Formats: sequence, structure tokens, C-alpha cells
Amino acid sequence: IAAHLGRLFPEMEVVESYPFRVIRSADMIVQEIEAVDLLAAIEASVQKRRFGRVVRVAVNDAMPKHIREILIDNLGLEEQELHRVEGYLGLSTLVKFSEIERSDLKFRSFSPRLLSASKRQKGRRDLFAVIRDRDLLLHHPYDSFVPVIEFLRQAAHDPDVLAIKQTLYRVGKDSPVVEALLEARRNGKQVAVLVELKARFDEQSNIGWARALEREGVHVTYGLPGLKTHCKIALVVRREPDGMRRYVHLATGNYNAVTARLYSDVGIFTCRKAIGEEASDLFNYLTGYSAKEDFKAMLVAPVTLRKNLTRLIEREIKHCRNGDGGHLIFKMNSIVDKQMIQLLYRASQCGLKIDLLVRGICCLRPNIKGLSDNIRVVSIVGRFLEHSRIYYFRNAGTPEVYIGSADLMPRNLDARVETLARVAEESSVEELIDLLELQLSDNVNAYELKSDGSWIQPYQEGSRMIDSHLLMIERAERTVESSL
Repeated sequence: IAAHLGRLFPEMEVVESYPFRVIRSADMIVQEIEAVDLLAAIEASVQKRRFGRVVRVAVNDAMPKHIREILIDNLGLEEQELHRVEGYLGLSTLVKFSEIERSDLKFRSFSPRLLSASKRQKGRRDLFAVIRDRDLLLHHPYDSFVPVIEFLRQAAHDPDVLAIKQTLYRVGKDSPVVEALLEARRNGKQVAVLVELKARFDEQSNIGWARALEREGVHVTYGLPGLKTHCKIALVVRREPDGMRRYVHLATGNYNAVTARLYSDVGIFTCRKAIGEEASDLFNYLTGYSAKEDFKAMLVAPVTLRKNLTRLIEREIKHCRNGDGGHLIFKMNSIVDKQMIQLLYRASQCGLKIDLLVRGICCLRPNIKGLSDNIRVVSIVGRFLEHSRIYYFRNAGTPEVYIGSADLMPRNLDARVETLARVAEESSVEELIDLLELQLSDNVNAYELKSDGSWIQPYQEGSRMIDSHLLMIERAERTVESSL
């Protein structure tokens, strides 16, 4: 634009020009209890977003004061809301460079490992039979997302499947998951879907899918007033010779086939009775037909998650005090919650070893003498976006590992519907612990938080380079090759 201002303003003298970038509030205020049609209310709010309150303006450092004052006056800003930046303002536009055909400047491609299932039904893999044998753990993007889609498609065409229930948070524009749910409804299955309309920046896509599902006769709900539904769960109810059986998929990531190749997430398939029953209770809770507050097989926010996480940390502190050793490894997107941070400080003061893998916001300060000496914080930022939430408790040598959708933030613990589920299969527990230990040893993608709030890369010249993303790719490829 700057290069062609003379053509935009013909016969005028262009004296000077400076770029600026306006950031507006993306929050939407919807009075859900009063909104007769939440779908229409969210849609109207999305349209208003482009006129949202200005919260920040970035300007080039070269912009003179008198031009900055014009922006402040015209946009109704406070002085501190205008930020001077060296260099480019909209770095996200640089992603266009990735379209250039330069393989030498790009990550090498790889094929995700595909779940090996020997049992087949009518020429297809019978995932239900595999899940009856044992729980299955998938780690995306190293494991393919295809089994998740196959799970829903098999349910859609299986004459013994009676119902499918699922939460949808961010599914994307062209969603094979939603297509499978539509197929199921056309085949006469009872299909109930909770679509979270308030998933920020995905509202328009979710509105479109909600309407498409409703047109096909799917029972679509939008969750509980005042609570965003963030949990990732799918439930299939199947009639079998020994009675009804529930199959459940629980995950840390969204049911999005595109981001499953870019985000690091884990998920499990299980038909454990306790999980299946509580999954049904959860869907009843989400649709307003249950006030259950005694979930045991799963930790569910906002009813049991905070108190149970607190109980598990307190148990680890007790083990440590009793001389049984103690170790917590928490992997999450962010840690902000004041109560949880204070509890972890107290655990550190008791001598408990704590490793935190925090990809995003971290309000906890490690390595402060007398407060957080035993806490280490590492952020992995590399080829894949680290999105999984994994909570490890050493538990005096009998480890417990939980996976789910919740970060340690007030909104996740108190203002959203979230789930954490314990991983029961011993081999899956070992695999997750191995993943956590690998990422804690990473010195290529890792940044370690210091007590003053600065981040440093741990790699030292001459030491062996440990790239957890690359090593996980190589492991997945070796498994594929050995299974061929």
C-alpha cells in the first residue's frame, strides 16, 4: 500500500506514510439466560466483532509523535495502549512464504503411524473388537487421526450401534467428523451433539455445522448457561450379546483432522464400564437433565476437577513427607490459577520434585530460594504446537497419569466443562511417562524459565542435540516400518 499511495491518491503529494495495526477485543458478551435463540445471538455478536473495542495499536518505531497523537485521538486510546514496535507489525502474514517451493527450507514430510488392528469385520478393521481387548492410546500427529474418523464411521454404519453423542469445539470447515455424524443420523442412529458456539474465532464455522446437523435431525445443544464446554469426548452406545456396551473416546485435542497434523495431542479409546457410565452422566449434565456432582472415574469441571487435583497433589506431598519420594510432572498449555500455584509452591517447600511443561502463559516462578527451589518449568516450542494436557503423579511408585482438556487456569477449573481421565492401560502409562521424560530432556525446542522471568535455551555447545519432535517422528516411522 505504501508503495502505491500515489495511485491511491492521484494528483496529491504523498509527504510520508507509516503502518499501524489495530487490535480489537474479540470477546463477545451474550446474555445467554435471556437469549431465546443462542445461535442467532452468537451470530449477531460475530458480526459486531469487527467494531469491537480497540485494546491495542501497534505502530512502527519510526512513526513521529504528531502522527501517534492523531491515532490516539481518533481511536480513543490511552497513551499506554499504543505500542511502538521495531520491524514488521503483522508477522502472521509471513506465513505466505511457506508456499514457496523450497524443500531445503522446510521440515521434511512424514506419514503418521496408523493404528494396527488385526481384527476385521466385512473387510474393514473392527475397532470395537480392538477396544474390547484393551484401551488404545493415540498420540497425534505421530499417530494418524484416521482411527478417530473410522471409529465414528464404523459406528454410523454398524446396525448394532444405537446412539452416538459427542462434543464439538473446533472442528474446522471441511470436517470428516461431522460428516460421519450426519451419516449416522441418515442411517437411523440417535445422534446428540453439543456444539460449543463460543469457541473463539470458530463461531461462524460452528454455527454452520450446528445448522447442518439440525437439518438432518441431530439433537443439537449448546451447553450450560455461563459455562463454555471445552471437553473433548465421544460416546457410542452399542447393543452386544452380553448387553449394552459404551465405547468412549477421550482426548486433549479438538475433533479437527487438519490441526491433528499440526498439534501434539493425545487421546484414548476405552470401553471401561466406569468411564462409559460417567460419559453418559456427563452428556446428561451438559443437556441439563442431570445435576450429578459425584463423578469418580473422571475429574469433571466445574464440579470435581479442582478439589480432586488438589487431593492428588496433597497425596503426593504426604508421600514425600513420609519418605516415599514424590514427583509431579504436569504438561499443559498454561498455568495461571493462584490457588494451584500456591499449592505447588507449598509442595516444593516440602521437598517435592515438580517438573512443569508449559507451552504458553506461566504465572509461576521457579527456582526461588525457600519458595520454589524444587520446581522446573520448560516450554517446548518447535515444529508442532504442544497442546496436550498430561498430569503425572508418582504416587509412591504406583504412578497415575491423567489426560484431558484442562489447563491450570481459573476458567478451566471453574468456568468451563472440562474432563480429565485416568489412563488405566499400563503400557499407555509407560508411553506417556516416556514422552514427558523425553520432552524434559529436549534441548533443541526447549526454553527453561528462570526465577527472574527470563527464558533460556538449555543446549550447550558440544552436547548431544535432543529434539523431541524429531525423535518422536523417527519412532513413529520405525514402528510403521516394523509392522509392514
